[in-house]
Order: sequence, then structure tokens, then C-alpha cells
Amino acid sequence: MTDEQRLNDGQAVASDSADTDTNGVATGDAAAAGGIATEPAGAEAAATVESAATAGPSAGAESTVSAEGGGASTPADGGAEAELAALRAELETLNDRYLRLAAEFDNYRKRIERERGEAWTRAQAELAARLLESLDDLQRVAAFEADGASIDSVLEGIRLVEKKLRGALEASGLIAIDVAEGQPFDPATMEALMTVPAETSDEDDVIADVFQKGYRFKEILLRPARVRVRKFEPET
Repeated sequence: MTDEQRLNDGQAVASDSADTDTNGVATGDAAAAGGIATEPAGAEAAATVESAATAGPSAGAESTVSAEGGGASTPADGGAEAELAALRAELETLNDRYLRLAAEFDNYRKRIERERGEAWTRAQAELAARLLESLDDLQRVAAFEADGASIDSVLEGIRLVEKKLRGALEASGLIAIDVAEGQPFDPATMEALMTVPAETSDEDDVIADVFQKGYRFKEILLRPARVRVRKFEPET
């Protein structure tokens, strides 16, 4: 082998070695570039997995609570609404009953007052009707001529009017309180206007005189009998 051939072989070897080095560098660069380009994708995937792992329990808890709340609220709310509707219906029924009873009681009270007033008016009318004849007699007595009537006839007419008037009042319920001289004094039906000295202790609180008769209308005291009473005062 000549020196020229050896020189050419050395250049070829050097050229191949350079190509090999260049390919290795390119391959390394490409691998490095691929690794750099691939690494963000891997990091993004890892972040996504971590986020899912972090959010997973809370999201699951929220969905569980929502599911539990939705499932439990439906029957409970339905039962509460039904109970509330029943209570409202009962309240409306009781309120209507109360209003009806109040209206009925008010009507009853007004009817009783009206009937009581009518009864009182009828009673007064009946009493006035019984007194009409006595009024007629008094008018006839008042119309007597002084020249044509004697005193005896006038007194007789007055006595008849008094008797008729007393009978009408007694028929309506008037009762005269019987009081006479010598009776014991009764403060429930008598009124002592004056006192006079009594001679003995036996005459103490005994009626001496009757000034005015007393009257009751059935069980109601209209006027006590007005009397004078004896009082015994022992000597000192």
C-alpha cells in the first residue's frame, strides 16, 4: 500500500467517525428534546390525577349529602305539609264554629233583651189598664157641681174610688204592711220617724203611732211603714 492510499483511508475513517459523532449528537439532541417535550405532558397528567384525588372525596361527600338530603326530604316534607294542611283545616273549622256560636249568642242576647222589654211593657200596660176605671171615677168626682152635690155624696164617691184603686193594685201584687199601735217595732219593714218615752221596760221598742202605711209589691219592699216608737230609759 502506498502512502497515498493510506492517506485516503485515514480521511475516510475520520469522515465516518465524524458522521457517527454527528449522528450521535443529533440522536442525543433529539432524545433530549423529546424528553423535554414529553416531561410537561407527564407533569400535566400527574397534576390531573392529583386534582382528581383531592377533589374526589369532597365531591363524593357532596353528592352523597345531596343524595341523602334529596332522598330524606321528600317523604318528610310531604308528611309535614299534610300535617300542616290538616291543622289548617281544623283551625278553619274551629274558627267557623266559634264565629257561628258568637253570632248565635249575640242573637240570643238581643232576643232576650227584646223579650224582657216587651214583657215589662206588657206588665205596665196591664197595670195601667186596671187603673183606668179608677181614673174615670176620679174624673167624675172632679166634675161634680158644688151646688148640686152634697159632701156626703162626694165622700162616698171618693171612698168607692179608693176601694176600686186599692183592689186593682192588690190584684197586680201590691201588699199592705199591717202595722198597728202596740206592735213591736220591725226595722225590716218599718221606719221610726220619732220616739216617745216609755213608762215601763215592756213598752220599749213598741209602736206608739202609725204615720203612713207601708207597702210591698210581692216580695219587694216599696215603702216601709213610717211610725213613732216608744223608748224606755231607766232612771239613773
